[in-house]
Amino acid sequence: MPPIDPAELKQRKIGRILTKLGKVSRETVHEALVIQQTRKVLLGQLLVELGHITQRDVAEALAGQAGMAFMDLEGVQISDEVKAALPAETAMAYQVIPVEFDPKTRKIKIALKSAQNFRAVDDLKLLMGFRVEAVVAEEQQVDALLQKLYAGQKSSVLDVVSEMASDAKLSKLAKSGGATASSASSGASIDLDSVMEASEDNKVIKLLNLVLLQAIKDKASDIHFEPFEAEFKMRYRIDGVLYEMVPPPKHLGAAITSRIKVMANLDIAERRLPQDGRVELQVGGRPVDLRVAVLPTMHGESVVMRVLDRSNVELSLDRVGLSPEELERFRAMIARPNGIVV
Repeated sequence: MPPIDPAELKQRKIGRILTKLGKVSRETVHEALVIQQTRKVLLGQLLVELGHITQRDVAEALAGQAGMAFMDLEGVQISDEVKAALPAETAMAYQVIPVEFDPKTRKIKIALKSAQNFRAVDDLKLLMGFRVEAVVAEEQQVDALLQKLYAGQKSSVLDVVSEMASDAKLSKLAKSGGATASSASSGASIDLDSVMEASEDNKVIKLLNLVLLQAIKDKASDIHFEPFEAEFKMRYRIDGVLYEMVPPPKHLGAAITSRIKVMANLDIAERRLPQDGRVELQVGGRPVDLRVAVLPTMHGESVVMRVLDRSNVELSLDRVGLSPEELERFRAMIARPNGIVV
């Protein structure tokens, strides 16, 4: 049977898609629909229970319903170049497999476990600056490849900083595009092309992603990127205490700052005025908002990213630490129609 264009299946009912794919007959679908009226079970799952289709068939149909292609990863060989395009931390966090990668166009093809993981596509465009093509694959195959490709291969900030420091091309770009304290204050021109090219370097992107993922994992409240006269510091705050990370080379500060500005849709050419922006991510299935504030300083632009992990926000009064008697009195006070409690 020739492959069917996913566009022909998009937004159709699951029974119609399974019939179109040749997985079941119309009669089988009608029989299942009759049974479904007495049971609150999804049609695809019901057909699996009845033995007419497999879980893989359901995944293929759901992919078609979302207008996406389904890919069999059995026996697929992932080259080192394709694997290196996606850092282990990012692949694990979003549960995706890089299948193809074109470094010239920065187009990457990724395999997802579910068509519902559309936020992974948006976040990879934002975090990595990729043009993303997504396909759906069987969950077990994605899990197996994640373990095969990335198990025990996570990089540390120190590893990436060391790679950046020894990268002659990146250093040349950063030095030609970045401004020194004196040139910034005197209004000297900046090579925006070099700044943009350096900000799109894989090592800069990888470092920034590592810092963001680590900060979110450690439940940091904010992340600071601060230029000083002789160094560029990266710090994040946990429970009011600032923890310093391994600092990247000073000349790469402008590239890191520019990458953040690109992610937050800010003007990278504007370096004299404060700017505010926002980045929305989905990390490990949790929504995370990053509020970005850029402030010009004597030694370059300083950036603060406020991390709001909405899954960590606890709004219950029971968790404030009040005794049962105090909690009862407090609830009674705030239930009154007017007044304020200090």
